[in-house]
Amino acid sequence: MSNGVEVVRDDEVRLAFWSVFKHQMKTLTTFISIGGFSLLRGLTNVFVRYTQRFMPDPFLFVAVLTGIVIILDFIFVKGTTFNGLVNKWFTGVWGGGIFTFALQMILILVTGYTLAESPPIRRGLVWLAGKPKNQTQAAILIFLVGGIASILNWGLGLVIGTLLAKQVAKRLQKVNFGFLVAAAYMGFITWASGLSSSIALVDTGKDPVVNIIYAQTHQLVPLAKTIYEPYNWVPVLLILIVVPFILKWISPTETTDINPEALEDPVLPEVPVHKTLATRLENAWIVNVLFAFFGLYEFFFVMHATVNLSSVIMLFTVVGMLLHWTPIRFIQAFNNAAKASGPLILQYPLYGGLMALMTFSPAKGQESLATMLALALVHGSTQYTLPFMNFIGSLIITLFVPSGGGHWTVQGPIAIQAATQFSNSAAYLGKVSMAVAMGEEVANMVQPFWVLPLLAIARLSIRDVMGYCVIVLIAGILIFGAALLLIPAI
Repeated sequence: MSNGVEVVRDDEVRLAFWSVFKHQMKTLTTFISIGGFSLLRGLTNVFVRYTQRFMPDPFLFVAVLTGIVIILDFIFVKGTTFNGLVNKWFTGVWGGGIFTFALQMILILVTGYTLAESPPIRRGLVWLAGKPKNQTQAAILIFLVGGIASILNWGLGLVIGTLLAKQVAKRLQKVNFGFLVAAAYMGFITWASGLSSSIALVDTGKDPVVNIIYAQTHQLVPLAKTIYEPYNWVPVLLILIVVPFILKWISPTETTDINPEALEDPVLPEVPVHKTLATRLENAWIVNVLFAFFGLYEFFFVMHATVNLSSVIMLFTVVGMLLHWTPIRFIQAFNNAAKASGPLILQYPLYGGLMALMTFSPAKGQESLATMLALALVHGSTQYTLPFMNFIGSLIITLFVPSGGGHWTVQGPIAIQAATQFSNSAAYLGKVSMAVAMGEEVANMVQPFWVLPLLAIARLSIRDVMGYCVIVLIAGILIFGAALLLIPAI
């Protein structure tokens, strides 16, 4: 079939889908007007109730997923042996490059958290926390702060909403603290569409190990062809508009007791009365200023403001040093932030092992479980539907591989290989990669891995939070999925 015929066919499908979408939106409006609000709240209550009964600790969650993948490997991957699986799992846990990437992700979290704990930002959070008059207003504010911050940096966005929730809980005594922290985590749904999107960032570099597009086509895809495209920023804008309404409709009426330790602010060191050489160095602001100067000079004049994982870590480190002003205050804040990364340090290697099991192939040419899934999803796709099908695949794979970069190494090769059959343009390949990123951020609403730092900060259980996020998962699937179908790459 010629390319010209394919394009016409895709346009016809897009128009047909748009017609159906408008009809469904009209139906949804009617549904809401006749009492859908109460039904939505009731549905959320069901999700909360069953999550509290059946959701295991995140450590056990990854253990159960590992067991499921082992069984699926024995069923679908021919030639699978117990020794082969154990060896592959061991390599994934203790090798395979997981430690380098895990350290980058942990540093993004810790530097973002350290920045959020700086005196100027904390004063801003205290000021913001005084604005809401009730729980619903607080949840909406917390979500918007977390969502906008996640667009700037996922590490900052992941924690700043929870820090704001703590400040709000100090002022509004009777609230459901789990609901407020859930609203903070909902803001994380924008991260992979923002400036620290790991998939979009690796698309800009020349490392063929992680940049699947460069490995297959020798092309680099700039951020202008991914996160700045309308198919990406339009659904993000819609999410920031729609989710506040959802929070209003599902706000619980019951309150919860809050662990007093969760509301305690970290104690920063005081300037000593009796100064020594050591204490003078610890409080020498010139040290932080020099580090910040060299870091910012490197970013703007040597790297020419290139945004990638390493530059984001460096940038947030030096800005955090500036805002904390003295070395000892920055060190203490960094140490406090590092405590929240403990659960990630424990579970990252386990997910490395899980990813290895997903890609296990006992012989050359034998398709792995991940390859089978990716191929099944792209089979029969057209140029128009391929990004959407990769979005659906990403929703599934994220449950097993919740790291954006690690996820891309699993799904990316098949996605880009299929995409090149239709177009080699940077814009189209960028859209396919962003479809995977969108699936990653949406599926994180029910994947407990990234909520772990929030639980550590808030002293809550996964069962206190996750049930509220299911409704936002559904909204994300509808909004981001529709954007991929309706808005073409420019």
